[in-house]
Amino acid sequence: MANRHLSRSVVLQTLFEWDFRGCKKDLAEEALQRNAHEFAPGAGDLPFMEELLDGTIARKSDLDMVIEKAAPEWPLDRIALVDRNVLRLGLYELLFSDREKVPAKVAINEAIELAKNFGGENSGRFVNGVLGAVYKELGEPGKDEVSKKRKDVPYDQLPVQHLGGAIVYAKHAGDVYLALVHDIFGHWTLSKGKIGDKPEFANETIEEGTIREIKEEMGLDIKLIEKVGENEYVASDPKTGKKRKHVVYFLAEAPYGELNLKQTGGLDDARWFRMQDALELNFYEDMLPLVTKALQKLTTS
Repeated sequence: MANRHLSRSVVLQTLFEWDFRGCKKDLAEEALQRNAHEFAPGAGDLPFMEELLDGTIARKSDLDMVIEKAAPEWPLDRIALVDRNVLRLGLYELLFSDREKVPAKVAINEAIELAKNFGGENSGRFVNGVLGAVYKELGEPGKDEVSKKRKDVPYDQLPVQHLGGAIVYAKHAGDVYLALVHDIFGHWTLSKGKIGDKPEFANETIEEGTIREIKEEMGLDIKLIEKVGENEYVASDPKTGKKRKHVVYFLAEAPYGELNLKQTGGLDDARWFRMQDALELNFYEDMLPLVTKALQKLTTS
């Protein structure tokens, strides 16, 4: 069996050269032949390499647009040359390859390994964040196959996944601060997590789960003050289909201190903001009423 990881490495090296030399198609074809002969002699996988290279180059505009949406704080010309082409290659396989031949997890994991092997210290984490978020937020490859196998289920019959979140505040130096997390799509939002999603947490209450999740995601020990609201939305899972995600949000107090963000695919930062500055941030529309309500409670208490 041909070594597909080696083949992807050859394609990445070719894309790097193609990008560095001005994105000229004829140069890419010549470079692939040379790189394949030098780094993968006798691999017998040249057709796969050619298909992968040609597809990535042909979809360059689409792939770059997805990267820009997924990482708005990182313009393409600021992304390292290796990382930029790992993302193009990984996104092409994630979004446009035959899912039976290249499952989504394979596409993501292969790209992460390429980033670790050829990129910088943080390349693997950066690529993981972008591709993980794209998988969840910009199409979830595989959900179409699921929908063909499953009948449409009425909203009230969809399985429900429970989550808990919090508007976390702290008092420091005469001011009130909010602890917020930032996702790779450029929004500041509230920390939240799944309730009872593992056997060891199966019987936890929404309050217990929220305290645990905030501790895991931001490293904060919180005290729940009161419930401030709920929201619900439908999400698609490529394996299990659609589900309703029901989130309960609490106002919670924590000591002011260093935030230790858990490394996940969709988040890239966590910070404290003064309460008076928080409403100027770029929140999701469904988050803003919850934050506003919490701020009103804090200013009147």
